Amino acid sequence: MPNAHRPGGRPRDTGLDPAITAATLDLLAEGGYPAVSVGEVARRAHTSRPAIYRRWSGRPALVLAAVESRLDTPLPPDTGCTLCDMAEGLAIFLGAYRTIRPEVFGALYAECVTDPALHRRYREAVIEPSRTAVGAMLRRAVDRGDLRDDADIDQLLDIVAAFVHYRALFGEHLDDDDAERAIETVMRGAAVDYDALLAHSLAMDGDHIDEAGTHHVRLGEPHDLPR
Repeated sequence: MPNAHRPGGRPRDTGLDPAITAATLDLLAEGGYPAVSVGEVARRAHTSRPAIYRRWSGRPALVLAAVESRLDTPLPPDTGCTLCDMAEGLAIFLGAYRTIRPEVFGALYAECVTDPALHRRYREAVIEPSRTAVGAMLRRAVDRGDLRDDADIDQLLDIVAAFVHYRALFGEHLDDDDAERAIETVMRGAAVDYDALLAHSLAMDGDHIDEAGTHHVRLGEPHDLPR
């Protein structure tokens, strides 16, 4: 995140922030984490290195801010269909997550893990959005009576977030098929009556049956995103 504004001196040009973030994202897309340097970001954003360092402490903080701008997910859906909401909510997050090259996360984490402040910011920027995207839906499902009252929501969220992040750390994004299976695994373990939830989602036309007769929760159209 940008450093706190320091009093005195020339006021900071806040209009530069979007240009700096856009330049950082472009470099990440082109060459991954090694392609990002403060000097090259400054050149592309038509600014100076000191201007960037007034906002961010260095490359890890700069990249974290750029990644967070992509992973700020909207409010989760609330259709009244628990499985449909889970599928759509996870698809929203994965669609944003996949716009970042997967190898970026491992390289960025390696630079952040030894700095407590950056490590905390990494969790907030990279891990928490997936928990937020799914957490509200799980809690609504408990209130609706679809999930057991004793379901450990925090543990379920850890399972989903860890699965998504684990794949990225090893250079591969979670694909739609594995995401569907993850939803089914979580929901079968926590649902009061999974078959009833499945029947409801079928009635809402939120999923499909393949040629082998296997049920899939629909996660939307395939994404042409970096692998």
